[in-house]
Amino acid sequence: MSIARFWRETPRRYNLGGSKCLTCGTVAFPPRVVCPTCTHHRQSIGKMAPFQLSGEGEVESFTIVHDPAEGFEMQVPYVLALVRTPEGPRLTGQIVDVEPESVAIGLKVHATFRKLREEGKAGVIHYGYKFAPTGEDEPPPPRAPAVAARAEGAVRDRAEA
Repeated sequence: MSIARFWRETPRRYNLGGSKCLTCGTVAFPPRVVCPTCTHHRQSIGKMAPFQLSGEGEVESFTIVHDPAEGFEMQVPYVLALVRTPEGPRLTGQIVDVEPESVAIGLKVHATFRKLREEGKAGVIHYGYKFAPTGEDEPPPPRAPAVAARAEGAVRDRAEA
């Protein structure tokens, strides 16, 4: 991935920012300009609003990777999962902070901010979301504030505290 593309995708990678159709209520990730489920797609043009996913989810399917893609050789074996969010979208992501044998369908997870890879030997470090088990007896850790709405969100968070 080019560095320019990485920076364009920063709001999604850091915040799980999607979009919601104001016509039918469908939530999409990554954000879309046109609703994928409205029967007449044109009716959703201009009606897709920014939407923040909660970061919570449940493992719907997974695989344990033993033969990694280039750049992931030091992480094997690792779990790659399809995670269904309560808002509707399914996200693909790595499951971390748990032994691969402990992952099961139905495992409750939350998004966490982690290093994805490095661009070259002395290049830019790319960060993004992965998923970690929520744990039944502990609440999920607080999420990072939205990059795109950091100033507005910080003011709102302080007012609510």
